[in-house]
Amino acid sequence: MSQAPDVTDRRRHTAPARRGRSRTRQITPRTHWLLLSVLTVTLATALLLQGYTHHMFGITSDDASGARGRSEAVPRQVTHGGPVIANAAGTAHTARVKARTVALTFDDGPDPVWTPRILDVLRRNHVHATFFVVGTQAVAHPELVRRIVAEGHQIGIHTFTHPDLSRLAPWQRSLELRETQLAVAGAAGVTTALLRPPYSSENDMLDDADWSVLRQAGAAGYVTVLSTRDAGDWQRPGTDRVLARATPHGHAGQIVLMHDGGGDRSQTVAALGTLVPRLKARGFTFATVSDAVGMAPPVRSAGLGDHLQGLALIRVLQGGDWLVWLLGLLMYAAGAISVLRAVVVLIAARRHRRLRTASRGASWGPPVTEPVSVIVPAYNESAGIEAAVRSLLASDHPVEIIVVDDGSTDGTANLVESLRLPVRVIRQQNAGKPAALNTGLAAATHDLVVMVDGDTVFDSDTVGAIVQPFADPHVGAVSGNAKVVNRGGLLGRWQHIEYVVGFNLDRRLFDLAECMPTVPGAVGAFRRRALLELGGVSDVTLAEDTDLTMALCRDGWRVVYEEGAVAWTEAPASLNALWRQRYRWCYGTLQAMWKHRGALVQRGAAGKLGRRGLVYLLLFQVLLPLLAPVVDVFAVYGLFFLDPVRIVGLWLAFLLLQLLMGLYAFRLDGERPGPLWSLPLQQFVYRQLMYLVVIQSVFTAVSGSRLRWQRMERYGSLRAPVAAETPDDGHGLPRQDPGSAHPAPYDGPPRRTPYDGVPAQAPYGDAPVPAGHGGGFPRQRPYEPLRQPAPYGGVPREAPYDPYQQPAPYDAHPLPDPYGGVPREAPYDPHQRQAPYDSRQQPPPHPGHWQPGHHETTRPY
Repeated sequence: MSQAPDVTDRRRHTAPARRGRSRTRQITPRTHWLLLSVLTVTLATALLLQGYTHHMFGITSDDASGARGRSEAVPRQVTHGGPVIANAAGTAHTARVKARTVALTFDDGPDPVWTPRILDVLRRNHVHATFFVVGTQAVAHPELVRRIVAEGHQIGIHTFTHPDLSRLAPWQRSLELRETQLAVAGAAGVTTALLRPPYSSENDMLDDADWSVLRQAGAAGYVTVLSTRDAGDWQRPGTDRVLARATPHGHAGQIVLMHDGGGDRSQTVAALGTLVPRLKARGFTFATVSDAVGMAPPVRSAGLGDHLQGLALIRVLQGGDWLVWLLGLLMYAAGAISVLRAVVVLIAARRHRRLRTASRGASWGPPVTEPVSVIVPAYNESAGIEAAVRSLLASDHPVEIIVVDDGSTDGTANLVESLRLPVRVIRQQNAGKPAALNTGLAAATHDLVVMVDGDTVFDSDTVGAIVQPFADPHVGAVSGNAKVVNRGGLLGRWQHIEYVVGFNLDRRLFDLAECMPTVPGAVGAFRRRALLELGGVSDVTLAEDTDLTMALCRDGWRVVYEEGAVAWTEAPASLNALWRQRYRWCYGTLQAMWKHRGALVQRGAAGKLGRRGLVYLLLFQVLLPLLAPVVDVFAVYGLFFLDPVRIVGLWLAFLLLQLLMGLYAFRLDGERPGPLWSLPLQQFVYRQLMYLVVIQSVFTAVSGSRLRWQRMERYGSLRAPVAAETPDDGHGLPRQDPGSAHPAPYDGPPRRTPYDGVPAQAPYGDAPVPAGHGGGFPRQRPYEPLRQPAPYGGVPREAPYDPYQQPAPYDAHPLPDPYGGVPREAPYDPHQRQAPYDSRQQPPPHPGHWQPGHHETTRPY
């Protein structure tokens, strides 16, 4: 299942914790993984044990063992001897029942319904019998085993799971007998030497395979008890037939086989009530097996060790029964929550689309044409900052671009300045993304502010589209439509599916319900005065965008979604990078939810956020991912131990639900559905990774740990929009899909700059960047399915709005070539790969431009 946006749709930069706070406990992720591994192994062991004991074998009719084989190895004295066989491993000898004596024996119990009724009949008639118990039944009903012993009856074992012992390996036979013995010892504190193998009958029915079982049992000290009369109650032929088969002919002693478990035993109870008085009237006596053949008592008190082991076995298996019941309950709960979410999201998305379509062009009010300040916080963004800035300058809406370099060590600020574009560059020591955003807010000159990450490019109409909702004076923030640009490979496709199906569908729901919890850092617009009223961007959580959005909602502002404002962002290209990113997103969201929990009891807009947005996040983005692995675990359990056809059918139904959601979401977003072919594979890898992210985040939050900042890798796959630029064309640039573009990444290792001596106190990365390495991560091959035409070829376009009266971006000064080649002219050529920027080669100062040596200071928030 796809993750919804607000636990996972976060941008990569966050701020460090404020200095001076009390220190929290530091528990490394390794501890969490150790605990999770122990829980996983314990769960797997419990399920394997439960599956083996309850589903590998089981009680079936006594004729289910198949045809009889050869009997050449069975001794003649056994074939023609008595039904009680001792010392089968050596010189076997048998014993017959005394004349006019009947030993009643009951197999397959104890059963919670029929065993008590049979015991009641025996007690009324003052008769003792022998019960051959199945280990799993003894574990499930230990109180009945204790009652059998307490009322003077004899206990024998009938294996643990009722398999055909002749078809098992020797080690499995020993396991079956040993575990049953422990179950009896734990339940009643006794051990027994009596054994009746499942599916056994009379002596002359033994074959060579059966004899091998008896020999192994004899070597372990067991006495095998067969039968002389089979009541046939397992066939349920009727009470009269059961009675007739159990009644002896003549005066010879008999061992009568009956059953107190394994199914409906009402006929057995009825026949027994008639059989005992009738045989007593004929002069028969009733005895246990040992008394009937005159052998030493086979039942003895169990040792302390066996008793304790038996108790442990009973508790473990009973816990396994409870665990399977709980897993089944959680599976149904997770399934119900998943279906509920799918239905709610699809209905909301359809209604959202209808409302937007019906009122298109007049939904917000008069067109918003006022200039916009665009703030780009940047830390070591040299790989994509040029494409990001050029895409913003290509906007068909007047913009003021402010790049806040937060102590980069790879020459990001120098690279932007060397482009000689109408862009304002502000440098500051590294303080984190919230501090960089607050610096940009202080420097902005317009009331409408767009925030965009340095790894994101805009379409030409993105800025114009995202600010139109501000025609409504109640709108304080607008979320744009973030899309994945590097969609190559399975991981790229899976994230593309997640962005379209999970994030954007949920945003439509939040917009409709007026409880938008997150404006993503990749593409969001705000009223500057609304942010200043809040005191700027807070750094108390790792998800500053979610924290800020929730604060705006609680302050009474409406936050909406504009799907037409498209931004293209780089997604992680490795599982390791993806884990780090989503772990921080999820953890930061949990922090923000806890910080704004007071919205649950507030009224107005804050109440909508609390009772709609926060409840939705808790239910579908925390509880559901915590429960969802249960579905996978139970599915694997069912494939091995339950009905695999039913399990596969349920999984296919779930997959069909996901596919239908995907098709509808792709249609809403105008995307081709081709990537959805990888959806089944996503269920086996990507979905589980997202569940583990949530589990790990919850562990971290509960333990009170402080999460470190993770550095995102940059791949250079971003490109500015395609256009033939002409001044004042009035139409902007046509939209295109950068994901289908042939990128020209910023190549080569970044050079050390004069500014990289500033210590990276709290970077957006995992650790301080080593000097001279520009981040320490190798840059990967960009996504390049197609080649696009040059967006900046032709006549240069004038800046749409220039608040600082800067000169045209493409002046006559050639830019220096870092490697000493032919100087590169100012116009941007996307077909030619640029050499990496060398911060040692400083561009000549330009009048009115922000120069490398100048730093702008702003009032901190």
